[in-house]
Amino acid sequence: MSNSPTPSLVKNGKEDFHHVEGLTSPNSHINVGDDYANNVNAKIRNPLLGISKPDLLAQVTAFCKEHDLEDKTSVFRKGSLLAQHPESFEDIEELDEEDKITIREEKTHKWRLPWALYYTVAICSLGSAIQGWDNTGANGANLSFPKEFGIENNTWLVGFVNAAPGISGLMSTWVADPMNNWVGRRGVIFITGLFVIFPVLGQAFTHNWWSLLICRLLMGFGMGIKTTTIPIMTSEIVPAAIRGGLVMSFQLFVAFGILVGFCSNLVFYRIGPLAWRFQLAAAFAPAVPIVILIWFCPESPRWLLKKHRYKDSFRSFCRLRNSEVIAARDLYYAHCQFVEEEEAFKGTTLAQRAKEIFTIPRIRRANLGGAIVMVAQQFSGINIMSFYSSTIFKEAGSNTLETLLASFGFGLVNFIFAFPAIWTIDTFGRRNLLLFTFPNMAWCLVAAGCCFLIPAENSARLPLIAFFVYLFTALYSPGIGPVPNVYASECFPLSHREIGVAFSIFINNTLSSILGLTFPSILSGMGPTGAFGFYAGLNMVAFVIIFFFLPETKQRTLEELDYIFGVPTRRHAAYQTRTWLPWFIKRYILFQSNARLEPLYHLEGLSGGTTVEVMAIH
Repeated sequence: MSNSPTPSLVKNGKEDFHHVEGLTSPNSHINVGDDYANNVNAKIRNPLLGISKPDLLAQVTAFCKEHDLEDKTSVFRKGSLLAQHPESFEDIEELDEEDKITIREEKTHKWRLPWALYYTVAICSLGSAIQGWDNTGANGANLSFPKEFGIENNTWLVGFVNAAPGISGLMSTWVADPMNNWVGRRGVIFITGLFVIFPVLGQAFTHNWWSLLICRLLMGFGMGIKTTTIPIMTSEIVPAAIRGGLVMSFQLFVAFGILVGFCSNLVFYRIGPLAWRFQLAAAFAPAVPIVILIWFCPESPRWLLKKHRYKDSFRSFCRLRNSEVIAARDLYYAHCQFVEEEEAFKGTTLAQRAKEIFTIPRIRRANLGGAIVMVAQQFSGINIMSFYSSTIFKEAGSNTLETLLASFGFGLVNFIFAFPAIWTIDTFGRRNLLLFTFPNMAWCLVAAGCCFLIPAENSARLPLIAFFVYLFTALYSPGIGPVPNVYASECFPLSHREIGVAFSIFINNTLSSILGLTFPSILSGMGPTGAFGFYAGLNMVAFVIIFFFLPETKQRTLEELDYIFGVPTRRHAAYQTRTWLPWFIKRYILFQSNARLEPLYHLEGLSGGTTVEVMAIH
């Protein structure tokens, strides 16, 4: 393993990667001069760059022999040559025409992928529908269960019951790392599915607020682990070119769950005082097919790689890719990066990995990025809409039916406008979506808050409030809605992916719990106008933080992102002020059409070792 051709990731006594000048791999004959943990030159480097063809084929032969893949040696030779020169595959003589047709289609028909991949993404993402459905079930239940349990005047206790899943999910996210290590991605999704079947159903049979609280805490325990694992699973199985569009299916199904939850609220509201029991318990439905159908999905090939189950990993990649050559390319490329990570982190414990997400620069920057998008999502105020839209519309003067119908409209808009992100998140980019939507979300909240100042007897009051809430939601759904789970699941290296995503989800659940717990009191103390204005201000704070500190990750492989997050944060921030802002002013304020934006990142090694400009942070 020490002969791997990847850059050195040697870890020093301070638990940091250090740069070794002139380090040369014995088999690769390349000088490893760019330390990806401190990528000051902002270069994204192909780890196979510079290896001679005979040396590369010899390494692949040894790799296949070591991992019992000798019958696939010719396939892996093709795959390794393709990984070394992906843009020059037409000139690789080992590839036949059938291979080249399949490779061309990765660009010309990038959505044409095996059914097993779409099936796996759909089954995994279905688990997130429970989260959205429960939010809206609680939304409708807020109109009745506080009265039944005699706590309608205790806004803190009502908030505590609503926020219970997020509170228990705070700690359960940390269990995701050892559970994934022991039973794999599929096993975790199955186990957590049980937690969102029985406790969810149990809510319908509670007779006091504390038994309802216990059920919601148990449900949240499973949801915290599930929310951590599902984006990891989907990010590890999909190709880089459409990773954002498929991983964001997590958020799409959350939006679907929200919509179905509002439909459920409308269906059951006529039952009367018992309606809340059905509204809360109905959310168990999506979990039933998950616990059965998940076993027909392929396991994450990168998790299998991490467990040194290379044959199983290759079989999994073959089910998820259009040809064996492409599967071999992706496996060998991931292997090159993995062996160095493993060498650097061999024998690390859970506690050490938890410490390393703060101490190792490359991982710390990924941790910062994951934290930023999770905090920004909660700053947007969307969870307040999910939990309390019925309360908000009731404050606007609507009756129960009008309140539920207005909330249903919120869920419908949230679902419909999630679809554009499937295409824009991998073309427009994660960062650009956020920078465009946050300022617009802020003024929508201000406008909605101001509409509460319209006299209650004015018939335009409720429609105007609903309009600006819906417009806010339409901007949220393709922006900060899908981005956080996509971003957090892709930014960490394989060695720290579970613990890194767990920390990101921990932050998200912490803020969600705090906001869910405090919003009834904020609404009571500040009034709707003040509460909406408060969240509008938080939206603008999120905008500024994203502008300076959040790197773009679109269309990069999970392995290439090591170099993206190797760029120092201060260099990224300096680029925005010294390069991007002057360009923006020249291009869009002074209308200088010849203004040229110098890209931040450069890619080496895709075309015979040349340097190719690949992206500028907009």
